Amino acid sequence: MQDEITRALGPGCAGALSAQQASDLQALHGYWEGLCAGHDVPRRSEIDPRRIGGLLSNAFIAERIAPGVTRLRVAGLHLNAVMGMEVRGMPLSSFIAPSAREAFALALVDLFERPARLEIDLRAKAGLGRPEMTGRLMLWPLRSDLGDVSRALGCLVTNGDIGRASRRFEMEAVRVLPLGGAAVPIAGPLEVMPGGLRDAWRGRGAPRGRAYLRVVK
Repeated sequence: MQDEITRALGPGCAGALSAQQASDLQALHGYWEGLCAGHDVPRRSEIDPRRIGGLLSNAFIAERIAPGVTRLRVAGLHLNAVMGMEVRGMPLSSFIAPSAREAFALALVDLFERPARLEIDLRAKAGLGRPEMTGRLMLWPLRSDLGDVSRALGCLVTNGDIGRASRRFEMEAVRVLPLGGAAVPIAGPLEVMPGGLRDAWRGRGAPRGRAYLRVVK
């Protein structure tokens, strides 16, 4: 079993999936994993939309344009509905609440530079014309035609009515799942703090940013 780093960022319970969603996501992971046969990370050109099945409207392809920054190259209709607009060409971080974007950027560094898979539990708070939503964002690394790990296959599934768009999500947990068998430390629970990063996790061990997360003993 692969080791993972789990960062709990909130009270939990977000990202609960229906049996159908869980089955579809497992099938999508199996498809990506099958493309890895003979190499660690498949190429973007190997992705066949016809094989994505019931999650085609939830799926997307993202391109890394800078450390911690990605933009959507291709996106399914569900992502457009969540944002209330065409999302192709937009940063993937547009779906993330501003207070969580620094932590999200550091997770993207792991995605492309380890490389690793990401599973992120999400929650969008209720507001005027906006019921509470939960969801899960999953990302799998891909190689470009040049061979560098700078693309990602992703999927965003949500539960709850979208209501008035645009909807943005807080991250309640981030799971970083390495592709190889090398052991990595499992981070302790983390609590969201205002502004920056603090203590256990700063992405690839490099000090950066302001205080944002702290270990909860």
